[in-house]
Amino acid sequence: MKLKYTQKEKYRVDVNRFLALCGRNYFNILAWLPAEVMPGDSWCVAGDFGQLDVRLLENTQYTQLIELSRKVADNEYIASPKVTVRIYHDAKLAEVLTSRQIYRLRPVYDYPNIRMYHRDEKYQVNAFLEELLKIDNHPRVVYPSNS
Repeated sequence: MKLKYTQKEKYRVDVNRFLALCGRNYFNILAWLPAEVMPGDSWCVAGDFGQLDVRLLENTQYTQLIELSRKVADNEYIASPKVTVRIYHDAKLAEVLTSRQIYRLRPVYDYPNIRMYHRDEKYQVNAFLEELLKIDNHPRVVYPSNS
């Protein structure tokens, strides 16, 4: 009996799927992003299923950089999710640049790797952002943050 070894096909990024996800994230953020904000401003977005704390880090002609975090119940085992998101107004996209665990996301990771990131870790983190933004299905309530 002869065993046949087949080499696993190399991972390829599905750019259309990734851009569609970033587009959905952009429009979810746009629903509650104030028109007149300055770098350093903070605000909260409340919904039926939670609250997002938002801080504007950078504001340029075509892009904005925001930090999003969501409070979770006090638990020593679960850290509150926190991501830094670049909003591209010219392309109508929002992309996660960093998360609490990852300083700089690469497009593709070799697998296995020392940190055990998925090959499509960048897509996974942006999909997590989409879930993080689902705080309700109603118009968002935006108000200044106390911090």
